[in-house]
Amino acid sequence: MRCLTVATPTGDVTLTEDDGAITRVNWGGGGEDHSALLDQAARQMAAYFDDPANGFDLPLRVTGSAFQQAVCDAMRAIPVGYTLTYGEIARELNAPAQAVGQACGGNPIPIIIPCHRVLGASGLGGFSGAGGVETKVALLRHEGAAGLLI
Repeated sequence: MRCLTVATPTGDVTLTEDDGAITRVNWGGGGEDHSALLDQAARQMAAYFDDPANGFDLPLRVTGSAFQQAVCDAMRAIPVGYTLTYGEIARELNAPAQAVGQACGGNPIPIIIPCHRVLGASGLGGFSGAGGVETKVALLRHEGAAGLLI
């Protein structure tokens, strides 16, 4: 495993690569490794924060249950500037909204897998990244999320 820390407007994040795929994004520092993939991920992270239309095109690997992977796939399908609710994803996956919320909270690759684009039925819902809901709001504002009153 290799880790590289990059500065972002939401604080330092550490990108983790394992066996040719990005497997984690954590808030905080400590990673000083370089590889072609980590350097590419760092460039794409900077490009995203310059302009959210610059998406991510990286090999990702989500470990965990098939349900966790399905929720992460559903989050990756949400376009920049749009949001879905936990309930909407739950209906798509034929699962309880609470289970979707827990899977969103367990997203191992936030920002790149945009769990910040998933909201509660009557509010923002939670966010497990550093800064909590304030960071979620900052990411949604950065993306110009359609129809949000935040």
